[in-house]
Amino acid sequence: MKVIDAGSYDYFIKPLDTDVLRHVVERAVEKLHIQRENRILRQEISRKSTHGDLIGSTDAMSHVFDSIKRMARATTNVIIRGESGVGKELVARALHEQSDRRNRAFVSVNCAALPEGLMEAELFGYEKGAFTGATATKEGRVEMAHQGTLFLDEIATLTPALQSKLLRVLEDRSFTRLGGKKSIRVDFRLISATNEDLEEMVREERFREDLYYRIHVVPIFVPSLRERIEDIPVLTDYFVSVYCAANSLPAKRIADDAMLALKRYPWPGNVRELQNAIQRLVIMTDGDVISLKDLPSEIVQASGRDSRNRFRLPSGGINLAKEMETFERRWVQEALEQAKQGKADAARLLGVDRNRLNYLCRKYSL
Repeated sequence: MKVIDAGSYDYFIKPLDTDVLRHVVERAVEKLHIQRENRILRQEISRKSTHGDLIGSTDAMSHVFDSIKRMARATTNVIIRGESGVGKELVARALHEQSDRRNRAFVSVNCAALPEGLMEAELFGYEKGAFTGATATKEGRVEMAHQGTLFLDEIATLTPALQSKLLRVLEDRSFTRLGGKKSIRVDFRLISATNEDLEEMVREERFREDLYYRIHVVPIFVPSLRERIEDIPVLTDYFVSVYCAANSLPAKRIADDAMLALKRYPWPGNVRELQNAIQRLVIMTDGDVISLKDLPSEIVQASGRDSRNRFRLPSGGINLAKEMETFERRWVQEALEQAKQGKADAARLLGVDRNRLNYLCRKYSL
């Protein structure tokens, strides 16, 4: 066994058995292929992560890609809107990587992640002695983003005081550190993101109207995963490849019945939830095929095998009108696909007249 410990793949006992030799060589070659494939996949994962690549081939995602391409070279403030988990930071990184600022810093701040008392110091920095514990001068995220991009995720969670200070920075392009007297000039592009109804917050005076108009110059709406179910196979295959490579596992695939269940599940956590689910399945499933029996029970139940729990109201409630529109759009899309874009046949499949279908197509830009 010393030869194995020294790095040898295997060993033979004389007299040599050619069948054994063939088997050992085949296993060695297979191992080399897996190692090479995993190395290539790791390089691809690293490249995609660096560039913040987005994945999707549906019309909804094509619109997002087009918006990124149009806005990347501009200097205008952009706000990315969409539900939690849809990939808003990926959109922000793609905007940065395709912009003229790509060789400068991309500074990301989750405004909901820090306590209110620390957020001002995090954003604007502080001078030595500004408060108890400030033993040295520290740059804030705004200063770090000079000549680069500042991404403020969950911007709707900023307090009124921080909203006012951010507005002044956007207007004057300068700020003062906590405890400081010197005005510091900054040049950055602001990209913000939220999953909140900012318009409602403005009406309720929970978000400054003047700041709203400053940041809401160009909105990019990222669709939920249930609005682009045809992207689920593409995303799933990608995540399977990623986590097989990351965990040095042989390539796996999703069985047809499992894929159907994945497409029927509503994915309230969007792409982030799908990513986490696939990571868990890749690690926990034996063999090279992930089938329906390997899926979590909530996904199987939503596929229609157990209709008792198919509809479960979240503890925080839902927006019924929005949910109804989502299902309406999905059925119209399905009818158009089955009818091969023939609207007369699609209207018949939906049990509506042609005028109603035309209205729905205009409403959902289909």
